[in-house]
Amino acid sequence: MSMIPLSRKPGELVQREPRPSVWAKKMSEVKQNKHMYVMIAPYFMIFFIFTVLPVFLSLTVSFTNFNMLEFPDWVGWQNYARLFIRDDIFLLAVKNTIYFAAITGPISYIVCFVLAWVINELSPKVRAVATLIFYAPVLSGNAFIVWTLLFSGDSYGYINAFLLKFRLIAEPILWLKDPQYIMAIIIIVQLWLSLGTSFLAFIAGLQSMDKTLFEAGAIDGIRNRWQELWFITLPAMRPQLMFGAVIQITSSFAVAEVATTLAGFPSVQYAGHTIVTHLMDYGNIRFEMGYASSIATVLFGIMLGSNLLVQKLLKKVGE
Repeated sequence: MSMIPLSRKPGELVQREPRPSVWAKKMSEVKQNKHMYVMIAPYFMIFFIFTVLPVFLSLTVSFTNFNMLEFPDWVGWQNYARLFIRDDIFLLAVKNTIYFAAITGPISYIVCFVLAWVINELSPKVRAVATLIFYAPVLSGNAFIVWTLLFSGDSYGYINAFLLKFRLIAEPILWLKDPQYIMAIIIIVQLWLSLGTSFLAFIAGLQSMDKTLFEAGAIDGIRNRWQELWFITLPAMRPQLMFGAVIQITSSFAVAEVATTLAGFPSVQYAGHTIVTHLMDYGNIRFEMGYASSIATVLFGIMLGSNLLVQKLLKKVGE
């Protein structure tokens, strides 16, 4: 015999079962995927210990006066006030870093993708050789020796020798000691070294694309390679594009080795001074860890803001 539901009287409230809270939903999801969480637990622990925890410790130490010998002394916002009000060298380092990143970041990012796109159209054997050629500067441990010889300040430097031979200059130019040329040379060398991890990520993304997307695009009205690139290739490669952007932003804002190797430390009139070299000065030489942590925190904020901006721009790709 079927059950006939009782009719509700007018004005009578219906009692509904309480909805599970957000925390209950999360816990239920964790229980359902517990094996997956167990698998990623080692990576999460390593990431938390060596990445997340140092960021919070650096942020805390930035509000103290800490010389690694005595217990940290809480000073509040004094380190940040000193950075932006009294430290003229830091302001010059910020100017140099932003100028450097504004040029090398976008150019190297676009060049990496364009080269990966062109190389992807080659045959597999030619593609492998071309990839190795363009990635070779990153693999070379003595990459700076070539540029040091090119821009040597005596007459034996290749550029000076060439200019002197054709009588374009009367005497050798001190390329790496003249503030007029230091930043330009650092930018050139960084661009030469920029075909690294993001370049390989772009090639991997292009190789892993679903070929049926191009057939569907042709049916939907895509008629040329530019439309194919904008509406199919770039939207399908958003993860690789974001990864490459993070790598390029990090390498652009964290430049230090190129500047110190070519221009010395400190460079003449601080022409090649960057935020990271300023951080190295106070952290590795003066051991003012509180002040160095405030520099690192400012750099972290700049990188984070740049990554969020790039992420918003990449969401508009293909629209």
